[in-house]
Amino acid sequence: MSKTPRNYHEEQSIQNAKKLKEQLVKLPSFCKDFFVSISDNTSSATRCGYAYDLDIFFSYLCEHEDDFHGCEAVKFSLDDLSKVWISHLERYMAHLTYYERSNAKSTVEHSNKERGKSRKLSAVRGLFSYLFKSGRIAANPTELIAPPKIHSKNITKLEVDEVAKLLDEVEAGASLAGRAQAFHEHTKERDLAIVTLLLGTGIRVSECVGIDITDINFDVNGVRIVRKGGDESVVYFSDEVCEALEGYLKERGKIVAVAGHENALFLSLRSTRITVRSVQNLVKKYSKTVTPLKNISPHKLRSTYGTNLYSETGDIYLVADVLGHKDINTTRKHYADMADSRRRQAAKYVVLRKE
Repeated sequence: MSKTPRNYHEEQSIQNAKKLKEQLVKLPSFCKDFFVSISDNTSSATRCGYAYDLDIFFSYLCEHEDDFHGCEAVKFSLDDLSKVWISHLERYMAHLTYYERSNAKSTVEHSNKERGKSRKLSAVRGLFSYLFKSGRIAANPTELIAPPKIHSKNITKLEVDEVAKLLDEVEAGASLAGRAQAFHEHTKERDLAIVTLLLGTGIRVSECVGIDITDINFDVNGVRIVRKGGDESVVYFSDEVCEALEGYLKERGKIVAVAGHENALFLSLRSTRITVRSVQNLVKKYSKTVTPLKNISPHKLRSTYGTNLYSETGDIYLVADVLGHKDINTTRKHYADMADSRRRQAAKYVVLRKE
């Protein structure tokens, strides 16, 4: 009896569950209860990230702190954890700026800026908070350490003329050479559909690669996607996006996909579902010839869409809804500069003394 094929998101959850089990083998036993406690309100990807970050934390304590010298991360006890105090945490945060991790094959360098440090601190805070609230440790030192200050960054986006040039480049591949030009003949319809969809809807790259053929409804120009937190949503697209998708689907219909990938919308040259990394690479490949001074990624295409939508509507709530932001403050933070620009324009509209 054949198994029912799993969709992309089910497969990703299963793969993340396997990765989490592999990580838990290296962590103290009390971490298992923590991950059970957050299983209903976090994504499988978030839990994998937390497990990886906790492995870094316990490895640091065992390798760099005299109070825990000679300990093994997996054998760390609650008594050991109770000895962790703010000084250890402060040194750990400083350690994250640059460190090396070795395995049997190589030594890999790692570095973190404030956002990376903040994410890693979140994992440690979550564990301590759970153990403190459940009465398994007497104090929570993570409450005493302030998270790194996150400095706001200017929005990197494409200007109107750059959007047109990028789409022209994807369609023609004029600046490509050698093997890249040869591959372009086989992928230009797919690549144009992907870039047009990202620019025309603002969806995340992970949402894009997870789209199945059956998720598209041309009757309403809508596509069903699974958001970052696992919620389903329907995103609507313009006639330009519709045309690009229909052009690609004519080519897609000629491809025999590998078993298990039959319903995937976007396929790789190996006839399997395209990966996030592949989409990142193709966006970089085309954009570097159009805007060499801007490091354009799929997320920058999302920013371009959000910026254009806000410029046209001035409706921050609409932008938040379409981009799938659960917290309106997230949207405000990203588009604060534009809001300030609109407020500056407002000062010119009211004239007190007409000449």
